[in-house]
Amino acid sequence: MRILRSLARRFVPKAVRHAVGRYLAYPPVGSVDFGDLRQVRPISKAWGYDRGKPIDRHYIETFLEAYADDMRGRALEVKDDQYLRRYGRRVERRDILQPVPGGAATVVADLTRAEQVPEAAFDTFVCTQVLHFVADLEAAIAGCRRLLRPGGVLLATVPCLARVEDAPEDSAGDYWRFTLPSTRRLFGGVFGDQNVQIEQYGNVLAAVAFLHGLAAEELSAEELAVADPAFPVIVGIRARVAERGIP
Repeated sequence: MRILRSLARRFVPKAVRHAVGRYLAYPPVGSVDFGDLRQVRPISKAWGYDRGKPIDRHYIETFLEAYADDMRGRALEVKDDQYLRRYGRRVERRDILQPVPGGAATVVADLTRAEQVPEAAFDTFVCTQVLHFVADLEAAIAGCRRLLRPGGVLLATVPCLARVEDAPEDSAGDYWRFTLPSTRRLFGGVFGDQNVQIEQYGNVLAAVAFLHGLAAEELSAEELAVADPAFPVIVGIRARVAERGIP
């Protein structure tokens, strides 16, 4: 094999070698088999819930499991406390945030309205796939920080790509998608760059599967585990409130 490569380098023009290499590495133009994906509508419009676990939820849970030790003391989660129950081994009290009264809410507040947000009341705030529904994004992130005590941690996730939420025009809209630089700028501007850690999850296969509404179970663990910064599905943010006297 080494001899053949040596001969090819010596006698075959570079352009030809590159063309052959591309042909062997990738299907040539016109030969890609789209199979079930060759349709202009997604396979599922339910994000994958009707087929198993949605791919973005797989990544959300991967992120929260990695930072489970940050869940401690008095902890808050949006809408319900499913993740605090699952991962919050050190949590002493769980609270649920909703913008309007009802259900299991123990804290009713709009994150964009500082006068409604309890100040320095929590050690942990779990906020997954929520902030892209908030028009005043910077105010909402400031509200997240306001909730937390010195040393407290926000564990948030936001989408990099996803189908648009079906929402009536008079209800909360689906406003934002995020990149690594935008996430660093937004959260670093509120918490301080040195207090923010960013994780990216996903790759082109996971992204295509997610947009088509396929479930995590339809990809292998190895395929899901590949993190390609060019094709993230979600971004996970760990943002910590600096303790007094410490930047």
